[in-house]
Amino acid sequence: MATLDSPASPNAVALRVRHMTRYDYGAAVEIAHHLAHLRPRETPWQDVSDWGIDVRPDPDAGATADAGVDVFGNWRHCFSHARVHDSLEVLSTFVAALQPRAPVVDAACAPWEQVAAQLRYRAGSTMPEACEFALGSPHAPRHAAFVRFAGDLFAPNRPLLDATQALMQRVHEQFDYRTNATDVATDALDALRLRRGVCQDFAHVMIATCRSLGLAARYVSGYLSTRPPQGQPQLVGSDASHAWVAVWCPLHGWIDFDPTNNLRPALEHVTLAWGRDYGDVAPLRGVIRGGTAARPQVEVTVEPA
Repeated sequence: MATLDSPASPNAVALRVRHMTRYDYGAAVEIAHHLAHLRPRETPWQDVSDWGIDVRPDPDAGATADAGVDVFGNWRHCFSHARVHDSLEVLSTFVAALQPRAPVVDAACAPWEQVAAQLRYRAGSTMPEACEFALGSPHAPRHAAFVRFAGDLFAPNRPLLDATQALMQRVHEQFDYRTNATDVATDALDALRLRRGVCQDFAHVMIATCRSLGLAARYVSGYLSTRPPQGQPQLVGSDASHAWVAVWCPLHGWIDFDPTNNLRPALEHVTLAWGRDYGDVAPLRGVIRGGTAARPQVEVTVEPA
């Protein structure tokens, strides 16, 4: 893992996050069970404080207790309603203190094909976690179409992070950001065919391309600062929850890439959870009896604390 600047770094920032999700059902819901990935992770560069979740209507007694962590180490919470209700509102709030991550020298990383060879799972592997993220998943499968999309970017002996940086730029340049072009069920193959979508689709295409080349990549969910520094443009996707990619490098560990904005995540990115793809870390999902299809209304604010 890359080392950090000292905790007293003058470049450290504190961001206050507010994430509201609301459903208005067309008919009464009789029973509902929900799973939330809304409590952010602690990382070497991110400290979290004052996290809280507020659910309306009130869940059944005891139903907002921690459900512990999932297989990837993400916090998850469950809550249920056994009473009739026609709406659901879930509010998550917290403060994230972020420190700069140390610079990474891309050329110092091994050639990508050497890394891919190390990630081929075998008995006694020293990288079992990374190996898992080299396998396909429902939203980001391995497929020859992604190898063709990568084209000449992964030339022999090219350093892994240098090639990955070029892949991030290709996804950014060849895909259009369209908020209504896809939905949460869209997988990377469909997004590759459409060449448009939202941050989830950009991330899935980049992840699937890395995996199809034998590399390990994981899906990271989180937030972007909604108030950029003076003189800088607002980042794409900052008005909702965001997603980006982390690629495994044996020298540096997991290195983040944001193909939606064509940059390496830093002090404007707040990490929430990570997994194989969106399906592992959806902020809120559930099953209901009754009700009708309802599109969620999501409001996200990330501002200096």
